[in-house]
Amino acid sequence: MGDYNSCELSVTYLTPKKGLPLKYFYILLFTFALMFSAQQASAQEKSFGLGVMIGEPTGISAKLWTSNDNAFAFGLGWSNYHPRYDDRGSRIHFHIDYLWHSFDAIRSEERFAFHYGIGGRFKDRGGENGSVAVRGVFGLNWLPRNSPLDLFFELAPSLELTPSTGFAVDGAIGARFYF
Repeated sequence: MGDYNSCELSVTYLTPKKGLPLKYFYILLFTFALMFSAQQASAQEKSFGLGVMIGEPTGISAKLWTSNDNAFAFGLGWSNYHPRYDDRGSRIHFHIDYLWHSFDAIRSEERFAFHYGIGGRFKDRGGENGSVAVRGVFGLNWLPRNSPLDLFFELAPSLELTPSTGFAVDGAIGARFYF
């Protein structure tokens, strides 16, 4: 009836030339997937938010509430500046933080929450050595009433552990939509 065409599937395995082994990427990916599949309570009517952030880094922001006051926050994007290395282009940036929220810190008819927490960050620019850091995070969230939005500002001083120790600061503003 017809002529059957053959189809070949080719898989290329990633092997890093320098820097951190690829297993760290898989560990981060696994952690990210695990956090999204966890059962949780919510300070929002909906517990998972996805949006954008602008600053250092610029990219995708996600938040998963685990209780009325706690959440995991994730960021995946690009970083255009690294103060300890020459500025030769953008770097991939991934971070995950565990946050505590204080809804009583600001008295208002609106829902404002001061948040603080700790997490980790990974930056890489392809074939160069990656940078791993421990982050301290603090910022402010505005959760408008009767809206599935979350607007935020945060700063994250970081202690870099690889390729050498040092200090850096990340900061961003952003918005997330909860669904």
